[in-house]
Amino acid sequence: FRLLPETKPQPKEEAEEESIWQTLSGYRVALLDRPYFAFIFASILMILVYQQMYSSLSVYLRDVHHVDPQFYGLIMSSSAVTVVLFQFWVTRVIKKYPPFLMMVVATFFYMIGFTMYGFVATIPLFILAMVIVTIGEMVGMPTSNVLAASFAPEEMRARYMAVFGLTWTVPSMIGPWAAGLVFDNYNPNYVWYIGGVLCVVAMLAFYFLHIRLGSKPKFQPAKAD
Repeated sequence: FRLLPETKPQPKEEAEEESIWQTLSGYRVALLDRPYFAFIFASILMILVYQQMYSSLSVYLRDVHHVDPQFYGLIMSSSAVTVVLFQFWVTRVIKKYPPFLMMVVATFFYMIGFTMYGFVATIPLFILAMVIVTIGEMVGMPTSNVLAASFAPEEMRARYMAVFGLTWTVPSMIGPWAAGLVFDNYNPNYVWYIGGVLCVVAMLAFYFLHIRLGSKPKFQPAKAD
């Protein structure tokens, strides 16, 4: 807190209090920023798959593969240990590359790791799948936050980051419910196969954004109709 530089822009003059309509209009700007909304959509698909790690995976391993809770704890602990050991090194490496391509890489690791759960059936391979997912997490989480902020003009950064929160709230609302429907009515492995397909769609979206915007996305106001 004492050493990191402040990036919040300083107001040039005392700001007037906004009306509710002005506040809502600010969110409208973020929602009508088409490249940003495309980024939000791709992120929702990616995190929809990622959040299965915290909701559906435990039920799946218990009911389908009869994994004891202590071994599930071991699987999850492997993720934490991987982050502790390698996050700073990974962050230094990924800063050298275009951020949208890093989102493609992160989603690729999610695709491999989560799809593995539909094919493997042993504790060591479950742990390996979790480590692969965690690599994607270490690449994608810091990159996505930087990208979300870089889309916004300085005076609207908070609104853009608030809209970015949809990438977590929407998957939290839909993901467990959708996975439960699959578990109850179809082959439970389909959760992981569908997750792999969603990751492919997200990868294509991130790559398209890389082609369209390059390495430094900028605020693009919506055109008037």
